[in-house]
Amino acid sequence: MKTYNITPLGKPRMTQRDKWQKRPPVLRYRAFCDEVRLNKVTLPESGYHVIFILPMPQSWSKKRRSEMNGKPHQQKPDKDNLEKALLDAVFDDDSRIWDGRVTKLWGEKGQIVIGECAT
Repeated sequence: MKTYNITPLGKPRMTQRDKWQKRPPVLRYRAFCDEVRLNKVTLPESGYHVIFILPMPQSWSKKRRSEMNGKPHQQKPDKDNLEKALLDAVFDDDSRIWDGRVTKLWGEKGQIVIGECAT
């Protein structure tokens, strides 16, 4: 398993206009892609298990933070948008990917953990 200290981000809905208009969600997504490439994140074409650890809000109490740490993240961003953002950042052509598993968990800080699926 390989852990990257990168805060996961879902891929935003983009339009042709985003090529020249600098919307904040698109700028955050592009910065995420740059960070993934800078950290040389790699994925196999099949059999991967990506765990997205999303940071808990600072407004949560210490009690709630300790209760939720490591628990399933069941709100937006969707797991498919997180995976889409990661695959688009890692691969020029992600159509070769045919098998993978994705999990979303709460954590103290944002991380992406990549391992192999247990079969």
